Amino acid sequence: MGKDSYYELTITTNTKENFVEFLADFIANISNGVEISDNRIVVRSEQDVSNIRDAVDTLIKSLGVKIDIDYKIEEKRNIDWVESYKASIAPIEVGKFYIYPSWHEPKDGKINIKLDPALAFGSGHHATTKLCLMAIERYVKSGDTLLDIGCGSGILGLASRKLGAIVDLCDTDPIAVDSCEKNFILNREEYNALWEGSVNMTQKRYSVVIANIIADVLKFIAKDIDRTLKSGSILILSGILDKKEDIVRDSYSNLKLLERNQEDEWVTLIYKKN
Repeated sequence: MGKDSYYELTITTNTKENFVEFLADFIANISNGVEISDNRIVVRSEQDVSNIRDAVDTLIKSLGVKIDIDYKIEEKRNIDWVESYKASIAPIEVGKFYIYPSWHEPKDGKINIKLDPALAFGSGHHATTKLCLMAIERYVKSGDTLLDIGCGSGILGLASRKLGAIVDLCDTDPIAVDSCEKNFILNREEYNALWEGSVNMTQKRYSVVIANIIADVLKFIAKDIDRTLKSGSILILSGILDKKEDIVRDSYSNLKLLERNQEDEWVTLIYKKN
């Protein structure tokens, strides 16, 4: 295929729960040019998009929930869909944070985070990211040491850094690690450490730990997370489907639950280590 054409993957879901933004943020790990509507995701690329369809199928199986989903792949003539995509992305406000793409301007009076979406999970548009940003605004203080597990685009670490935290970040996905590094540079911010891998690769203890990951992974890494906490540490867990909340609660029952927040079917739990 030459530059005169491109592939378009259309994903349609008819499930009553709204998984569109969640799936779109996941797809952003592996492709640019993601557009969403009420029940549809459109991905455009000059590369083969069948791997995206396969990755979404794998993700859905890992969630353990039934999602009614249809896929359609087409080859189309190349028009300026990049500009069309840019026009579809609007800045968003979450509390004191203002997340905007590089083709928009920052907003006076806000903590501005410049972030081009469709780079890695976490553009600020999905419920789990919003809930984490609200928790960061309440709990992160200047001088806190903070670990962001599964950092994706780095949006949560960036928000924490802009509040004065000393930030470490990690992700098992090398694309996400690269995206995170680029977004820190884009925002002229510095992290303390960034690595490809998970929480088991650090021996430090932190003031605040954030993990915006699906419930089964939160259960799997619970002991490793606990080792990063000290007395008084705050733990923010997100990415939890309400149907799987009990799995997470059981895994972190040794900690004191401070808050439970929910948007749509997504839950965020905030704990404190005694």
